[in-house]
Amino acid sequence: MFSHVMIGTNDLDKAKTFYDKLLGTLEVRPARVDGHRIFYITKTGVFSVSKPINGEPATCANGATIGFAANSPEQVDAWHAAGVAAGGKPIEDPPGIREGSGVKLYLAYLRDLDGNKICAMHRMPN
Repeated sequence: MFSHVMIGTNDLDKAKTFYDKLLGTLEVRPARVDGHRIFYITKTGVFSVSKPINGEPATCANGATIGFAANSPEQVDAWHAAGVAAGGKPIEDPPGIREGSGVKLYLAYLRDLDGNKICAMHRMPN
């Protein structure tokens, strides 16, 4: 459904270091830098981080979450650990299984360096 997701940052170099480490646990190559933006390009879509074009400070969206697909619970755990080690803030419950409406998910949540809410998710067999 989506071609790409872009979020803002106030420090592109710090964001690149953070997301290179974080997304590397999901087998995503380091970002390609394009001026005031960085791009993580995969077969299933593009994730980008950008300094705001209007010159105003980047702010996080209230109520928004960016979710990244993981291949296993272990990959979710590695994603979470890498994010915390790179300065992300753990939020909500610790990484683990969440069930509801006939689905079983293994999830972990963080806030990135700019306060954006991010998640790694693995869909588990029922």
